[in-house]
Amino acid sequence: MNQPRSKKVDVHGWIVLDKDFDQTSTHAVSQVRRLFNAKKGGHAGTLDPRATGILPIALGEATKTVPFVMDGRKTYRFTVAWGAETATDDTEGEVTARSDLRPTREAVEALLPRYTGTIMQVPPKFSAIKVDGERAYDLARDGEEVTLEARPITVESLRLTAFSQDAAEFEAECGKGTYVRAIARDIGRDLACLGHVTALRRTRVGPFGEDDTVTLEELRELAEGRIAGQTIEDALLPVEAALSDVPEVKVTRDVAARLMRGQSTILRGRDAPVEGAAWASAAGEPVALCEVEQGELVPKRVFVFSS
Repeated sequence: MNQPRSKKVDVHGWIVLDKDFDQTSTHAVSQVRRLFNAKKGGHAGTLDPRATGILPIALGEATKTVPFVMDGRKTYRFTVAWGAETATDDTEGEVTARSDLRPTREAVEALLPRYTGTIMQVPPKFSAIKVDGERAYDLARDGEEVTLEARPITVESLRLTAFSQDAAEFEAECGKGTYVRAIARDIGRDLACLGHVTALRRTRVGPFGEDDTVTLEELRELAEGRIAGQTIEDALLPVEAALSDVPEVKVTRDVAARLMRGQSTILRGRDAPVEGAAWASAAGEPVALCEVEQGELVPKRVFVFSS
């Protein structure tokens, strides 16, 4: 006889997961939700299955702050092997072209300025970008020809951190929508030696760094009570952890009630933000995500923390 499923509960906060190799972002979210028995959850930016590192997962009301994390800067460490290009621009796909040429360290370093700033990038065919409503990787796996248009991306910095005859290691800080696999592919083509990513790790997403991370195994140990004096809730970061770069406006409970009803309030004080996004808090708890418009704090999304 099947056991009845336990009722899902409201859980609010962030888990900054150190994602395992060969795990999809969707599967990682489902595992975290299951461990917390959480009603609602989602991630703040897909991480390739063969990549490891930071996958921020929002639970409950934290999902309302996901855009602020997704819009943040991301940092990656990655290794590029020279001499071959693959269908997926990493080790998962079959080799599509080979080269016997190998670059010098000087040639690689001389090329890097071309890949910083705002540049145009053609995403990999095996990517989550939608083409006529379908994911590009689904079309590519079905054998269909996928043509993606170049689009602007921003790379704040790209550094060569290690070099050998057959491979090089890099660190990149970049904005939303950047594909590191495409950087590796294009550098290999520009050097005429071809290349693909053999290792990729994301070390920062917006406000979250490696010091904030927890693994699935650590979450399982916490959920099963195998770590003395700690529970799985201790791994949760607060909802507002995603808002460290957004101005906070502290309000009274009366003003908080107005904002919760969708009513704006006049901003006062010399330190009040004058425009753009802000978030309101009362008694140390998030109240609403807002926009500052003509001297008023206008609620756009309110937080509802049910028990």
